[in-house]
Amino acid sequence: MEQEEKSERRLERIVRGFANHRRIEMMRVLEKAPDLSLLHVCQRLGVGYKTGAEHLRRLVLTGLVLKKNRGRWVVHRLSKLGGVVLTFLRTLE
Repeated sequence: MEQEEKSERRLERIVRGFANHRRIEMMRVLEKAPDLSLLHVCQRLGVGYKTGAEHLRRLVLTGLVLKKNRGRWVVHRLSKLGGVVLTFLRTLE
């Protein structure tokens, strides 16, 4: 029973991670153009830096987006789980 609860809570955390239209847009951008910096993601979506940073932070925390240091920049890409979530979301459209 306890294992089921942990699994359900994990699923809830993942769903909350992408339960925002901006975060879904970010995931789609990163699917098409991996390895973008926060600045480039914000520019593509036309959102402010602070707003973009908070949305990306939540995506990283839930494991939907990965970040990697590349020189002076931190770049972001969709994780395998993020790809699965986008595939799921497409079935709902």
